[in-house]
Amino acid sequence: MFKNYFKIAIAVLKRRKFFTFISLFGISFTLTILMVSTAFMDKVLSPDYPDYKRERSLYITGIEIRNSKEGWMNSSNLSMYFLNHYVSTLKNVQKMGISSSAKPSNAYVNNKKLVIEYKYTNADYWNVLEYKFLEGKPFSQKEIDNAELIAVISKQTKEAYFGDEKSVVGKYISADNINYRVIGVVENVSKTLQNLSGDMYLPYTIAKENHNNTDVMGSYNAVLLAKSTADVPKMKMEFDQMMKKVPIPKDFDKIYCNADPFFTTVTRRLGGNSTDGAVTKVVSLVTGFVLLFLLLPTINLVNINITRIMERSSEIGVRKAFGASSKTLVYQFIVENMILTLLGGFIGLILSLLIIYLINGANLVSNMHLSMNFTVLFYSLLACLFFGLISGVYPAWRMSKLNVVKALKA
Repeated sequence: MFKNYFKIAIAVLKRRKFFTFISLFGISFTLTILMVSTAFMDKVLSPDYPDYKRERSLYITGIEIRNSKEGWMNSSNLSMYFLNHYVSTLKNVQKMGISSSAKPSNAYVNNKKLVIEYKYTNADYWNVLEYKFLEGKPFSQKEIDNAELIAVISKQTKEAYFGDEKSVVGKYISADNINYRVIGVVENVSKTLQNLSGDMYLPYTIAKENHNNTDVMGSYNAVLLAKSTADVPKMKMEFDQMMKKVPIPKDFDKIYCNADPFFTTVTRRLGGNSTDGAVTKVVSLVTGFVLLFLLLPTINLVNINITRIMERSSEIGVRKAFGASSKTLVYQFIVENMILTLLGGFIGLILSLLIIYLINGANLVSNMHLSMNFTVLFYSLLACLFFGLISGVYPAWRMSKLNVVKALKA
């Protein structure tokens, strides 16, 4: 039976090529945008190089102090003192990777200026994150304690500064008139991971700022690593309890700092604040937007399907006259519509692969590489099923209600 429905569906699609083109264009265009958007969201939200331990991690990206009486506040990254004096004492924190926000520096190669973004890190940063070392190694705690002028650089920086040199470990790179000895080269990190990407990584002890300053605000963020996934809630609870004991700076009466799962750091930045992670809000908004985005082409497809049904009213009348039940006709039309939708989905998949290839080639976001994986394909299939069922059910129901006599006269 399904084989017959498939043959009928193909024949119907060939009969009215204009309607078929409009339907396929609407389906494939919509799904292409959804697939590319899903590929981007998957890249941002899924564990990715070098941050593969997200299920065991919490992220501290900022601190906020308020004067609620006068209605003003200050917010920034965290100080090294705050991280070492308070956070490092938590029992459920196995390791803590600390890095500063990226800062630009100038280097000159063949009389051309090269902007190198550098970050300061601690030794455990290389244990919490899994950077791929193409050569050399990370700096150790001993080298940090000695405040050695050493650097780990990215592959991109190696190529831009040293050219075709096969190995650069032991060579020196100069930035802002300071010479650093290169001890390692790592694979490039996508700019979608702002807190982890950089061109050059340096020991935090060579930074000019005073790390003994007791201010809680500074230029650092941290990734807290628990021993296991089961310990993450304990680590978060312990962090929240610790924050209640942190002294509030003078002239302020409130202090806020959050250790969040990765997804919450994204939603907090998009629609929340220091007291609201906004997970439900952001998820609801995104879901509503996707449904609205799918609804508009679905309504157009419904109208096209109804028009196509009305043109087949005589065929429907004949089939009803010979005993075809409404259930059979509804099932047939839904199958036909699903075939059309899946065909549009296949075209959308091809277009998505092409667009992703072009985006990767253009390097619109530095070092970002989108891919079409099983997660993207799964959500794309769900979108196809949504299209096929929603746009097919109502027209099929309208078809089943056609009067046999009126249908035969059409």
